[in-house]
Amino acid sequence: MRVVVIGLGKTGESVVRHCVARGDSVVVIEDNPMLRADWNSQVSTVTELGAKIETNLSEPAMLALIDRADLIVPSPGVPERHLALRAAIAARIPVRAEIDLAGEIASATLVAITGTNGKTTVTTQVTEILQAADYRVTAAGNIGLPLLDAANQDWEVIVAEVSSFQLAFTETFHPKVAAILNLGADHLDWHRTFSAYAHAKARIFSNQLPDDVLVFNADDSVVAGMAANAPSRVVPFSVAAGAASGYRVSETAVGELLVADDGSTLIPVLELKQRRSVDLANALAASAIAQAIGAPGTAVTKALQEFRGLAHRMELVAVHDEISWYNDSKATNVHATLAAVRGLNLVVLIAGGRNKGIDLGELQSLRDGLVGVVAIGDAAMEVQEVFAGVTPVVTATTMTQAVQLAREFARPGSTVLLSPGCASFDWYSSYAERGDDFARNVRDLIGIKS
Repeated sequence: MRVVVIGLGKTGESVVRHCVARGDSVVVIEDNPMLRADWNSQVSTVTELGAKIETNLSEPAMLALIDRADLIVPSPGVPERHLALRAAIAARIPVRAEIDLAGEIASATLVAITGTNGKTTVTTQVTEILQAADYRVTAAGNIGLPLLDAANQDWEVIVAEVSSFQLAFTETFHPKVAAILNLGADHLDWHRTFSAYAHAKARIFSNQLPDDVLVFNADDSVVAGMAANAPSRVVPFSVAAGAASGYRVSETAVGELLVADDGSTLIPVLELKQRRSVDLANALAASAIAQAIGAPGTAVTKALQEFRGLAHRMELVAVHDEISWYNDSKATNVHATLAAVRGLNLVVLIAGGRNKGIDLGELQSLRDGLVGVVAIGDAAMEVQEVFAGVTPVVTATTMTQAVQLAREFARPGSTVLLSPGCASFDWYSSYAERGDDFARNVRDLIGIKS
């Protein structure tokens, strides 16, 4: 086949390896080569494999290349409005994500997890539960290996974190166990509408069969509505009080328990190291997924007892002068920020960054729990407008200034929370870099050595 790969990232390189190995002729299109720190090494790798690389193509040249192609494989994040994709779709040339190609060759049992928030946490928890149950298992997709690389290796189970970008371009993707954790507005700069975003997410189960499993969040009305149309067996999880079925929280005389759909105890809530509502939901989802594969309750209990959470997700940086400082830089959408702030009181919120086409107005619903807001990044003016006249709000032009202004708002008993609700790509190259900068500035402010 004549294959065109759009974008030479980690995923694009994996696609090149796979396609060249099966005898395809491969051309890679890269629009922004100078933005990639690893560009030269990747060019060397893929050209040695025999692929050709085209950069900064003119429109006529790109259209001619697409017209000759048999298959287009976009890297995650390449938008549907990209000229090459529009041309391919118009010409009815197949456009398929890397995860679609991987699903066709994987001999391992495939688990796929999606949702607006919590994907990496739940993917990690499922992997750790299955490891505790002695499965040969790896995490892949947006966490760990590209799914195509994992599919070419010898695993019993592959647990894949998959995004709406990837799912949007699938035709045959068929996980044995799929999960949708939640759904809130995100990536609307890419999908344009919430309906299109939700439709992409729903593709995670569209090719499942009746003996496959879909784990879904019964507390999320949009997700529950989607699950009602699933062709597979559905397994709900819920943290709602009084939930009588599915994986749930049970009130007992000895305290709250996480229980499976058959009522068996998974773990007492007090044995979890993180116990917010969102943490319970993640643990229930992971338990349901792992047990659908065959993990025993003992492995679930052991892995959940030992799970300490992931970096940049409600990560405690320090407690000083009765003020708690939390790094939640991974909160790159409003849905995640709402979940982070709810359940806390006297919060100083640091929010903003590069907005992804999301209405930040929902953040105003947090006003009763806030003592102040520090607006940062490209979306600082939007954050200012959300809280103007409702909650004291100031703008910072650097993270150092943001931390200093947050300290001025804070008082004993307060929580200073970096939970931006926006992407990091205005000031930083990643949410991790943003979170690290926040933590470094907090430690400098309060005099703690790294």
